[in-house]
Amino acid sequence: MTKSGLFVIAAVAILTLLSLVYFALTVDSPEGTTTLVIEPPVSVVENSPAPSPSPAPSTQPNSPLPQIRLQPQQEPASVALSEPEIAALPEEVEPVELAPEPELNEDETNVIELPTLTDSDPFVFETLQTLQNGMALVNALAEDQIVRKFVVFVENISRGEFPQTGLPYKGLGQEMPVSEIDDNLFVMDQVAHSRFDQVVSTFVETDTDSAVIIYQKLLPLFQQAYAEIGFRNVSFDETLRAAINNVLRTTNMEGPYQLVKPSVMYLYADSSVENLAEVHKQLLRIGPDNTSALKAKLREFLTKL
Repeated sequence: MTKSGLFVIAAVAILTLLSLVYFALTVDSPEGTTTLVIEPPVSVVENSPAPSPSPAPSTQPNSPLPQIRLQPQQEPASVALSEPEIAALPEEVEPVELAPEPELNEDETNVIELPTLTDSDPFVFETLQTLQNGMALVNALAEDQIVRKFVVFVENISRGEFPQTGLPYKGLGQEMPVSEIDDNLFVMDQVAHSRFDQVVSTFVETDTDSAVIIYQKLLPLFQQAYAEIGFRNVSFDETLRAAINNVLRTTNMEGPYQLVKPSVMYLYADSSVENLAEVHKQLLRIGPDNTSALKAKLREFLTKL
């Protein structure tokens, strides 16, 4: 072998030795075989920090081949899915039927504006004249302040009294006819009752239904006049009922009635009669026939009031 060939072989051997030394210093490898490390996947829990990667296994020196290391792939974070909310269907609303407006009766559609109490006489008399016997009734009544006088009259009768003045009807203008027994004793004549026949007849012939309608129409005026005499919180309608019942509770008594006259007024000689309620004694003066007719009319009026 030539000298130049020896140099070539020596150079190749030196380069090969240097390569082996370089690989031994720069590459770690385990003994014997090549190791493949595969780390288990890491489960991801919602709202928890991702775990730090496990430390790599320690390298083993003196391995002729490099160790292959596979990095574990991080699974995507699971998203918590909430159950979808199902909107409730709108409830069916049943159509509401509006109540029909009440029909107004004739009295409600024809509202009457009442006058003041002081100026009410013309209105009251014109209203009474619409009755079948209206003119006769108006002629029998007082000529002024008829509402106020009627209210005072009714209030007195409701207590069993009978006013001597301020009556709602005109005075008879006749003295009681009597027969003298002696200087101190008298007896009422039978004809004394007939003085009231015309007044009672006019009242009894009045149509009851029409009279009730007129009374209800004038009731605010009656109530105002009732408040004027001190009964502000008392129903005049109830007072009228009490007055009628007082008349109906009286008992009929047959005459003749003996009288005494200690002063201007006649008094009943019998104390049991004189001690009766004033309204009862007035019915004795008008007589049993007029009293029966008057009670029947008042009873009919009361049932429709």
